[in-house]
Amino acid sequence: MNPVRFFREVRQEVRKVTWPTRRETVVTTVMVFIMVALCALFFFAADQVISLVIKTILGFGN
Repeated sequence: MNPVRFFREVRQEVRKVTWPTRRETVVTTVMVFIMVALCALFFFAADQVISLVIKTILGFGN
């Protein structure tokens, strides 16, 4: 395949892409950060509960 033809076709395809607006990008980014924080809190809490259960079962609890 001819490299010039390839890059011409790539440019044509990129023009067809519907790019998100700045507002959509900001809203999506904020939602990702919120979900990451919620997941981190959930896994922290789950880890603490599992740790407490394991310590209790093995007799290491205070």
